[in-house]
Amino acid sequence: MTNIDWKEKKNLTMLADFYEFTMANGYLENGMEDTIAYFDMFFRSIPDGGGFAIMAGVEQLIGYLKNLKFYDEDIEYFRSKDMFSEEFLEYLKNFEFKCDVWAIPEGTPIFPGEPIVVVRGPIIQAQIIETMVLLTINHQSLIATKSNRIVRAAEGRPVMEFGSRRAQGYEGAILGARAAYIGGAVGTACTIVERDFNIPALGTMAHSWVQLFPTELEAFKAYARLYPDNCVLLVDTYNVLKSGVPNAIKAFNEEVVPRGFRPKGIRIDSGDIAYLSKEARKMLDNAGFPDCSIVASSSLDEYVIRELLRQGAQIDSFGVGERLITARSEPVFGGVYKLAAVEKNGKIIPKIKVSENVGKITTPGFKQVYRLYDKATNKAIADVITLHEEEIDDTKPYEIFHPLYTWKRKTLTNFYAKKLLVQLFDKGKCIYENPSIHEIRDYCEQQIDTLWDEVKRFENPHEYFVDLSKPLWDIKDQLLKEHGKIQKNNI
Repeated sequence: MTNIDWKEKKNLTMLADFYEFTMANGYLENGMEDTIAYFDMFFRSIPDGGGFAIMAGVEQLIGYLKNLKFYDEDIEYFRSKDMFSEEFLEYLKNFEFKCDVWAIPEGTPIFPGEPIVVVRGPIIQAQIIETMVLLTINHQSLIATKSNRIVRAAEGRPVMEFGSRRAQGYEGAILGARAAYIGGAVGTACTIVERDFNIPALGTMAHSWVQLFPTELEAFKAYARLYPDNCVLLVDTYNVLKSGVPNAIKAFNEEVVPRGFRPKGIRIDSGDIAYLSKEARKMLDNAGFPDCSIVASSSLDEYVIRELLRQGAQIDSFGVGERLITARSEPVFGGVYKLAAVEKNGKIIPKIKVSENVGKITTPGFKQVYRLYDKATNKAIADVITLHEEEIDDTKPYEIFHPLYTWKRKTLTNFYAKKLLVQLFDKGKCIYENPSIHEIRDYCEQQIDTLWDEVKRFENPHEYFVDLSKPLWDIKDQLLKEHGKIQKNNI
């Protein structure tokens, strides 16, 4: 089966904020085009006040970066603006991507403040890819994170992604379904996603099928004759308990069982789902179909699902649409892309952005992220952001400390360390092999299992530690002190 890279269907090199190009032109005009810059993508807060987010979108980011190219019509567009130099237009015409890129693999739990994508390369190139780096990772990480919250609320019951018709655009539907699968959904209602990504397409009928036939029973029997081995009937078109479930039972007995199959399920899409599911369960059991599952849909999210289960709803699986595919409760993943360092005469010069808002002060330098695990439990203890060349020796005790409240310290023993950032591109050449979507989903599930339950709470989750190594903290502290002296002298 061929996987279509949705970033190769059209040239998206021009999908960039306009100021990326005005700055790029300015870099060239000021003789800075060969300056090597380091940019970090990171995010500042977790959607829905959660304890962690999930990295997603790396495969599509790679597809975009592999196909960067400016066409003649792009050059003519810039020329028509009468603000870009001919030298810059010639640069774009001969554009060849030469950056090094690192990213945290898809499916990995990620936390605020740590670099999840790092780009090193000529300043023009590293600058103009900012928009696509952000929108690609922001979107899929948002949906994967939301999907996983819903999956965890379902407590082992399958969750299906049903949101294509409510997604923001066709790529929102397609790539959103991909991200939802990474987060733990078992499949999608979006047909093209199975064709192109090998993610199971699921679904049975709409209310229109039932309405089109003279009676509900005739509609059910017609469907059961067509699909006796996978018969799931939608029972809420008219009245769930008075006609829907009784007619489903009749159809099962008359069309499914005689053909040597067992009914797969019924779906309830409206009404008091907790009450209706409990009553439907009794009716199905009494009819000899205790193995017939009950599927619930209708404006579900993690909070509704959790409440339904708390009320004893007899639901075996969930179809979740708009509140998943749009991450409706908090539909923005606030990733940012900031300059962290430049090279001068072969030496890395760290750069920092300072703000009166402490949360917006960046961490300078060329960095790596380590995850530290307890050897006894294999649970993640903390992440440590280090300088890229640093090595954490997990054969010796290692002290971690809060980067702001530095008196909060802990010495770790009996732990092991794992680097999170992996290299995707070396001087513009892709050196990373994408895992399959199923491998990513399995990896995501495994990695979430390394988190303590306290981190996975929906309300007031434990704050997972993301610390700085001592050498990196020293660099940041020194730059802040230098900035403070400059500000004081300017008063």
